[in-house]
Amino acid sequence: MRSLTITEARDRARKVAVDSMTLELDLDAGTTTFGSHTTIRFTALASGDTFVDVQPERLREVTLDGTRLDRALLDEGRFPLRLEPGPHTLAIDAEMAYSHDGEGLHRAVDPADGEAYLYMMSFLDAAPRSFGCFDQPDLKAAYRVRVTAPAAWTVLGNGRATRVAGTEVAATWELAETPPLSTYLVTVVAGPYHSRAAEHDDIRLGLHVKQSLATGLDEDFGELVDVTSKALDRFHQLFGIRYPFGDYHQVFVPGFNAGAMENAGCVTLRDSMIFRGPVPASERTLRAVVIVHEMAHMWFGDLVTMRWWDDLWLNESFAEYMGYRVTDEVTGFTDAWVEFVHRRKPGGLRADQRPSTHPVAGNGAHDARTALQDFDGISYAKGAAVLKQLAAWLGDDVFLAGVRDHLRTHAYGNAELADVLAAWERAGARDLGAWSQAWLREAGADTLRPEGDVVVRTPPEGTATSMRPHAITVHRIAADGTVEEAALQVVSDRTTSPLSATPGALLVPDARDETWAKVRLDAATTALLPDRLGAVHDAVTRGSVWLALRDAFEDAELDPALAVELVCAALTTEDEEVGVQSLAVFATVDVVGRGLGGDREAVARVATALRDRMSSAEPGSGLQLAAARAFAAAADDAAELLAWLDGDVPAGLDMDAEMRWRALHRAARAGLVGGDRIDAEFARDRSNAGQTHAAGCRAALPDLDAKAAAWQLMTRDADVSNHVLYATCESFWWPEQESLTDPYVDRYFTEMPATGAIRQGWVVAEATGEAYPLYAVRRQTLARAGQLIDDPALDSAIRRRLVDGTDDLRRAMAVRDRWLG
Repeated sequence: MRSLTITEARDRARKVAVDSMTLELDLDAGTTTFGSHTTIRFTALASGDTFVDVQPERLREVTLDGTRLDRALLDEGRFPLRLEPGPHTLAIDAEMAYSHDGEGLHRAVDPADGEAYLYMMSFLDAAPRSFGCFDQPDLKAAYRVRVTAPAAWTVLGNGRATRVAGTEVAATWELAETPPLSTYLVTVVAGPYHSRAAEHDDIRLGLHVKQSLATGLDEDFGELVDVTSKALDRFHQLFGIRYPFGDYHQVFVPGFNAGAMENAGCVTLRDSMIFRGPVPASERTLRAVVIVHEMAHMWFGDLVTMRWWDDLWLNESFAEYMGYRVTDEVTGFTDAWVEFVHRRKPGGLRADQRPSTHPVAGNGAHDARTALQDFDGISYAKGAAVLKQLAAWLGDDVFLAGVRDHLRTHAYGNAELADVLAAWERAGARDLGAWSQAWLREAGADTLRPEGDVVVRTPPEGTATSMRPHAITVHRIAADGTVEEAALQVVSDRTTSPLSATPGALLVPDARDETWAKVRLDAATTALLPDRLGAVHDAVTRGSVWLALRDAFEDAELDPALAVELVCAALTTEDEEVGVQSLAVFATVDVVGRGLGGDREAVARVATALRDRMSSAEPGSGLQLAAARAFAAAADDAAELLAWLDGDVPAGLDMDAEMRWRALHRAARAGLVGGDRIDAEFARDRSNAGQTHAAGCRAALPDLDAKAAAWQLMTRDADVSNHVLYATCESFWWPEQESLTDPYVDRYFTEMPATGAIRQGWVVAEATGEAYPLYAVRRQTLARAGQLIDDPALDSAIRRRLVDGTDDLRRAMAVRDRWLG
């Protein structure tokens, strides 16, 4: 299917205005396909040719104003239309294929009970896999949906579902007509879901999971309703507009590609957010942030939608900022910004330094498929950080007044960058043209480096970026932990700081993580850190320190041996669960895995530090669990983990299904177990999660046959579910297995791009990225990658993932060249 270009979208919007959409779906027609009948009532604004988007398994019939059209005209998902001005009715009757890749109408069977669960993902190019439509964000319409499904199922969607007919076998539901929606926000969810309901402020709240996760939902129902209710109240206060889409459902669905999707009135979320056992508290914080993020989209994205995907920041950056802000303000999860600096911001800063970087706004997405690749750390983390800066710069009153104006002015319609800037200016903002040019229109990150009594600002290398103002807080931390604090406005390339380095003190620029920049620590501070990290008491400040250190390592400015020393020192006192988890990943994957090539001494040091942190944490605490999970991935002696599986468990540690799989994965990677043990564990945990974990364990085995089977699945299996595919790709490469996987490095560059012929959409690029040979840090790998990237026939989504993976590899090579010789 060809991807819609911005030129085609603008042309079609000049010709067509959609009045209403009626969908009739038959979900009781078998296990491979479903019936889809769409009636589109629209007005042609001018005479001429256009097309409707539809991607069927079999096109049964197309009629325009009652006249049957030739089905053979369908070409690559487009059906041509010749129109005369005036009202028209287009009917499309088709047989559609269920998907297993997280897009279109996804069908998953739970191994726990054999029950099937469906959900519709219409996002970016996927809507035509479920129904015929003019698939672009600025052609909004009201939707009425009628669904036939097995009688025992639950049916949900963008409007309230009412059962209107049926027998003991099958039934029909009608969904209430929606306000105007973009195609990508349309969903239907169906299956034997376990449901709980509540009501808050006259809004019906629904929570839904598959039957095998019923206990998890029931246990967390109160927490989920509390987060949802408090966030609703806060958004009503902040935006001055009530939630506009009737009921508010949240469905935790199997096989979801992303974290969640903001379908109006019926949010879909990854079902791993319903916990099957104990989790670190940081996982609950992350879940709360996702819930609040998706709710923010009901205003930013659903009520007011960007006109084209190059302004997707109007959706994602606002939702990301509001997700963290409101979670921190009202839900009780007051470590939200700690999670941001440790988990979200590092990936965003890395993305902003790659060859594929792009501006926050106006990213130049010439077609929808390209736009999909820009749902990244720039659109999310950088955009959120920029908005946080803007709110501080303008003052919250002006910032929010502009937001309210923008939402009221464009409600149920579409908007662009200029529209929101105009709203802020009407609210009293000045000189936003210069600000938006510097922060939203130009890519890359400034570097802020303390030198004596000044902070030096350096623009991104090779650019002439406009002067970006940075409002930051500087901390000077004495040996006893005493903090001196000063605000600093960086408004030139050299700005005098009220606080400068003094002997024996740590100097931390941007100590409250208030801006978007590559921050550097001075040499004296870095030298003190191994002994003084414990004196940095504020969790966000520690996260800001680690953000600076991680970026310095990525730029080959920090010796990997010192990075290992710093991580091990930090783990002795780090009491934030997300801090332990993020430091462990940084140490094991980036520093030891890619930087040091799996050096055994470094592996042992990190493992010992994590084991010690696990032992020193209170038994049964979230901190112990976070350290145990990290240790399971980093252990130097996998036999220790086998002992856990056999009952010799550290006091307080619950060996639930998730913990057992983590231990088994490390044992499989070490070759201490084989396929039989993996099969036995899956028999013990027959769930979608167990199926995914088992696939990862099999791919990790240091065995020729296991690697061959994993490779066959990665490159040839068109029907494998998306999560099993991702787990297999993630677990294929390991530093200690290089001799076993070396023959596959060249095959990766030959065979992975060809998977675009057997798969489509998000899963093609995601699998390409997850399967990148990240530990093959050699010049021949870089050369082979470069050859493929330069191939003009390469799919743009695959090229983007190759460019990103290759940049990571190039950075790892620079670290080795400088520090290992």
